[in-house]
Amino acid sequence: MKSSYYFIGATLSILLSIYVFLFGTSANHEQVGIFIGLWAPTIMGLGIFNTLLGILDEMCCAHRRIEGRQNEANER
Repeated sequence: MKSSYYFIGATLSILLSIYVFLFGTSANHEQVGIFIGLWAPTIMGLGIFNTLLGILDEMCCAHRRIEGRQNEANER
């Protein structure tokens, strides 16, 4: 998934948190707003983790290609 989707999700979480915190009508709307706001760092962390997994996958593919070329050169 694109990293911009994670940024948009975190932004929406923060905006919803502020809205619920300021304009909520339930008895515990402050606590609900804080809980919703805590999802923003979680979403960003998930985006970072997903990006790092993509980088690791690319590094592993490149390493396999290099090893394959070295094995072909050694066989000649």
